[in-house]
Amino acid sequence: MIIYPSIDKLLEKVPSRYSLAVLAAKRAHELESGDLKMLSDYKSDKSVGKALEEIAAGDVVIDPKSKLLERDAEKLDHKEQA
Repeated sequence: MIIYPSIDKLLEKVPSRYSLAVLAAKRAHELESGDLKMLSDYKSDKSVGKALEEIAAGDVVIDPKSKLLERDAEKLDHKEQA
């Protein structure tokens, strides 16, 4: 259950719950891989919570101009890990 940030605040930043889940998961993976943190302080200890905090702050957004489909992004991610 998401306590902080609230789901209402998150859905003000992202158009749907599905998009929110995908964006948070991708950002959480980036944080786990050592990407630069967007906030100076986090309330959450877990990477998904940190990703949600970044989304709520407006630091992580969906790129509306991106033409990369989810399945294609997954293929790229698997190639990079190989």
